[in-house]
Amino acid sequence: MTVRAIRGATQLDADEAEHLLERTAELMTTVLDRNELTSDDVISIFLTATPDLRSAFPAVAVRQLGITDVPMMCAQEIAVSGALPRVVRLMAHVETTKPRSEIRHIYLHGTTVLRDDLADR
Repeated sequence: MTVRAIRGATQLDADEAEHLLERTAELMTTVLDRNELTSDDVISIFLTATPDLRSAFPAVAVRQLGITDVPMMCAQEIAVSGALPRVVRLMAHVETTKPRSEIRHIYLHGTTVLRDDLADR
């Protein structure tokens, strides 16, 4: 097994708690599914939100998926002029047998512009 980092992001239509939790859960499940992982493979998750998102902690959505024994941290992205608004990002550290070239980074709902070079097609 090797430790790999998987990136991902999703954009919200509005800063509403239920919407934030739904989009974050979708992002986390998509990361796991497309990389053929289970929650047991996850070592830690770092989640960020842009400064315009204040309705809920993204980690709550991950916990609601049943991933409760994984260390998580939420932080605020730096406020950069012109940055994409209403974005939740994640970086998950996982154990996997896959080489780095087979890791699928997930960018949903218009966020492929953040890392077009990494985005899973």
